[in-house]
Amino acid sequence: MSVINSVMGEESFEDPGTPLSAIADAFEELAKTISTSSEDLRLVPFSDACSLVSVLFGCLGIAFKFAELEYVAKVRDLVEASKTYGTLKNILDHDIANDSVRTPGSHSRNLRRVRQGLDLIRALFENFLTSDDLSLREAASTAYAQVCAPYHKWAVRTAVFAGMYALPTRQRLVEQLNETDHSVEKEMKRYIDASLPVIKYIDKLYISKNISLDW
Repeated sequence: MSVINSVMGEESFEDPGTPLSAIADAFEELAKTISTSSEDLRLVPFSDACSLVSVLFGCLGIAFKFAELEYVAKVRDLVEASKTYGTLKNILDHDIANDSVRTPGSHSRNLRRVRQGLDLIRALFENFLTSDDLSLREAASTAYAQVCAPYHKWAVRTAVFAGMYALPTRQRLVEQLNETDHSVEKEMKRYIDASLPVIKYIDKLYISKNISLDW
């Protein structure tokens, strides 16, 4: 039984699509909303889409356990927040009013960390597809150095890079995702293309409120 099956359960497979294709579908819907609607991005579909990404961190093993634990907790907070706030802008406005944007545990800070997780997966996928000869360890190390390392303390960076040696092989990751060499490339590209507008939307939201992105 794959990691996907053991984590999500058999009941999740009523849809014949794979978890990776479901993630790509969800982010394509978000990207479509951003490009075709003048309304603010709704928190419910965003947090639902982000919840689907959680399983990817589980496939990456102990090296990304820090990201899995942090990401999952932050997404759960946004899911709870969606019961009170309608849009991403609403939670940012609330925290600005309470001077708590960067306060640990605030929805705005958690949104920032979830955005970082989405970007980490995007960068990992881009590196993974760059060359068939590139190992998952090399792809993940580069992605982490680009996206997360600048914001982590030395002890965390050291632990993460040490754990990279425990990552599965490229082929093992493909199998864990219930994909083939051909389909995994297609679905990863779909996620890369669809997640970028979402990531940029979040960044622009903070910038529009005169909040820097260096944290």
